[in-house]
Amino acid sequence: MVNNRITDATLEEAKQWGNAEYMTDGLILTDRINEAPIPQSSTRLNFILMAMCKKGKAQYSIDTRQQVVKPGDLLFVSERHVVDNYEASPDFECLCIMLTTEYYHGFVQDVKNVSSLLLFSMNNPVVPLTNKEIQVFTNYFETIREKMADTNHHYRSPLVKALLLAMFYDMSNVIYRVERQGNRKHTRAEAIFANFIRLLEENFRTQHRVSWYAEQLCITPKYLSEIVKKISLRTPNEWIDSYVILEARVLLKNTTKSIKEITDELNFPNQSFLGKYFKEHVGVSPSEYRKR
Repeated sequence: MVNNRITDATLEEAKQWGNAEYMTDGLILTDRINEAPIPQSSTRLNFILMAMCKKGKAQYSIDTRQQVVKPGDLLFVSERHVVDNYEASPDFECLCIMLTTEYYHGFVQDVKNVSSLLLFSMNNPVVPLTNKEIQVFTNYFETIREKMADTNHHYRSPLVKALLLAMFYDMSNVIYRVERQGNRKHTRAEAIFANFIRLLEENFRTQHRVSWYAEQLCITPKYLSEIVKKISLRTPNEWIDSYVILEARVLLKNTTKSIKEITDELNFPNQSFLGKYFKEHVGVSPSEYRKR
């Protein structure tokens, strides 16, 4: 009998796996993913997963697309995507990094870093690495885990985030390599989604309405919403909000611009509007976020 129920997987559960190191604000590293309980139903991941297979073999479907992982493969699963039909050989081993989207936004420094990884993972959920790339990923994994374990290090948290940022840049180089070699033709829906993201990256600071993006793409807002939701499991509004909020975080964290200047740069009518919008999505006001 087929079980169609979808369960949600959280990082809290992963803390119980063997040999797991974790940061309480949303990061886990483990090399014992084989100790994770095998899901008995379709599972929606509420975190980002990046892992490299060291031994054995695993297969699973992600959003109904079948995937096979073997030694030297790097696999991506973005937040909200559904994993099903998971099977692994008894000797399956991989180096696994899991983090919440909130934690990811805490160390990325450019909105393009967010979209490039998420877009790539949708089209390339499993990627074979070169021998050099395998060594690079392994070195980062071991170094990050070592620093996470050093709870007496005064700068443990920012150090771990700096290492993760460096690792994601190196993995972005993998994305660049694969995309240069790729010759897969995109469907019309994928092309529309890619063009929406391109427009968003160029215009999110000044354009916050779905209708504007639909007009540029010469389609209706309803059709754009259907396509974006189908491809990415997010609505256009959610994508717009994520870009705007991430940019606000970056400006508050990495610049000395006043909140008034940030309000103007992100095309909000006034500081009060930005404050309510930011607090709704982040949980604190812009000034409180900056103080942190």
